[in-house]
Amino acid sequence: MKRLLIPLAAAGLTAAALAAPAAAAPSWVTDPLAPKPADAYSTAKFWLNANGAALRKATQYHWDSKDVTKLVKVSADQPDDGKPGIVAPIGAAKTGGKVKNVNLPRTLGKVFFVDRKGEYRWCSATSIQSRHRNLVATAGHCVYEHGRDVFAKWVFVPGYYQGKAPFGVFSGAYAFTAYDLDTYDDYDGDFAFVAVHNGFSLTGSREVPKGEFTDWAGDKWVEHEEIKEDEYKTGFEKYGAAGPYWSKDFDVTPEKVGHDYKGEKTLTKVEVTEKEYGDAAPSTTANVNGEQYEKVGPTPISKEKYQELTKLKADGKFPGKLHAEVSNGAEIAWYESHYYIKQWVKSGKTVRYFRDHYIIGMAKDAGKLGDAVGGQGIAWNQPTGQPVFVFGYPADPHPDGDKPYTGVTPKYCYGKTGTKTYQVNSFRVETHQALKCSLTGGSDGGPWLLKYNNSKRLGYVNGVTSLFHDQDGNDRVDMISSAYFDGETADVYNKAQYAETKAVVGPKGEILQ
Repeated sequence: MKRLLIPLAAAGLTAAALAAPAAAAPSWVTDPLAPKPADAYSTAKFWLNANGAALRKATQYHWDSKDVTKLVKVSADQPDDGKPGIVAPIGAAKTGGKVKNVNLPRTLGKVFFVDRKGEYRWCSATSIQSRHRNLVATAGHCVYEHGRDVFAKWVFVPGYYQGKAPFGVFSGAYAFTAYDLDTYDDYDGDFAFVAVHNGFSLTGSREVPKGEFTDWAGDKWVEHEEIKEDEYKTGFEKYGAAGPYWSKDFDVTPEKVGHDYKGEKTLTKVEVTEKEYGDAAPSTTANVNGEQYEKVGPTPISKEKYQELTKLKADGKFPGKLHAEVSNGAEIAWYESHYYIKQWVKSGKTVRYFRDHYIIGMAKDAGKLGDAVGGQGIAWNQPTGQPVFVFGYPADPHPDGDKPYTGVTPKYCYGKTGTKTYQVNSFRVETHQALKCSLTGGSDGGPWLLKYNNSKRLGYVNGVTSLFHDQDGNDRVDMISSAYFDGETADVYNKAQYAETKAVVGPKGEILQ
């Protein structure tokens, strides 16, 4: 995994402050997500394009029913890991934007990312107070894929609702998590803090002269308008060959003809589906009056290409055939095949005329995350058995198939955590804190808030939802658990809160470098 070292000067720390005994095991790791504003802009725009189409397409980070475990062993009382500590929450310095349910914390939202398979995913998360007012708290497995590399295109959207980002989109810059989660996939460290850049929102676009378009440092594109010949001639006379008016020869729309057509004709190759091919072709080697039928493949391809084409086929965008070779129950090779019919069509060309329009995309800086929505406090080494509110966007069905949640709106649980910590052997868990709660997958990463003030919508993050459990064996989630926030959690947080991030767009909507 590629590691990122935060410069001491940038972090405001001295070498002595970071010094540790040579034999001491590290407690934290950090990785880059999109440190450069241009990359952060590209990441956020990926999710914002087409009125948030990618946001709406995303599905929850999915927990398989076999991963809904049982807390199998009660451990000793809470870990003895030093003195309790807290950092106070902050309210939002700005107003604006709406949360669907005013009884929910304004800091709550979803994190979106793309996994190794190219799937669009989300988890729950919250803004949290930090030195630079730029920190998000969520589950470690919502940032790190199986304790390895960070997910791609990672963003936080506070107040998210059905493709809308009322406070802007905040691209991740640096991720911080526990060393044991990153190295051993140990869910006792299943938490992460992500320093995010300033948020921004897309505010439309406008047409500009070519010179301004060329100089524009933000998002831009050219739209080609088809026009009539008279308008083309007028524009071309005014602007010349370097202007936005141009023409191009195109083949006419093919008109099928027989092999005995006396006029000019062309044999055109058309790709079809296997069924269409089978219905049309007398045989795979047929050549009937020059109208040929051709099968290409099976051709070996990579597993990644196979997965990409499988998605396209599901969307009706790949007419060919795909298959995988299986040995001992495992896929070991992948292939694609294509089918073509060659058809005689009339030949000819036509001239079409165009005018270019130079468009620049406008964006608006949303400021620092803490200024936009505030930030929850954080607490560590706190006594167990205290009342907490747990918030999140549950979406998964229960193991029995019942699906009471949609993931569209946030939900919450309230109660006292267990007075002891728990073990889950399959996830290397030894010291999770637990709460009776029926929230399902999708709510993972959501905050556990101590001393939650319902009027201020603020409290202290003392955990994030990590795992889901079925204690009574009736195939329904009845308990959730979180890493116990201890001194090592505080250590990771204290490293994360010194990470400095940047504005992504300038006052004119330009991308900053």
